[in-house]
Amino acid sequence: MSIKKIMQRLPVGKKHKQIAISFLPSAAVFGLAAGMALVYYTDWKVVAKYLPIYNTKFPKEEEEK
Repeated sequence: MSIKKIMQRLPVGKKHKQIAISFLPSAAVFGLAAGMALVYYTDWKVVAKYLPIYNTKFPKEEEEK
């Protein structure tokens, strides 16, 4: 069964779309907070070095001449 046929069977009306659109800002903030918590608890240096204030935890490596 294709995705198009499955989507046609779902009872999605105008009101459902309105509810989903009104939920998007909350979902975005929740996703951002979850991502920040992941970076904080795992100490993911690849990402954390680009965050303001938090990147002071990692000293910058100086190049030798």
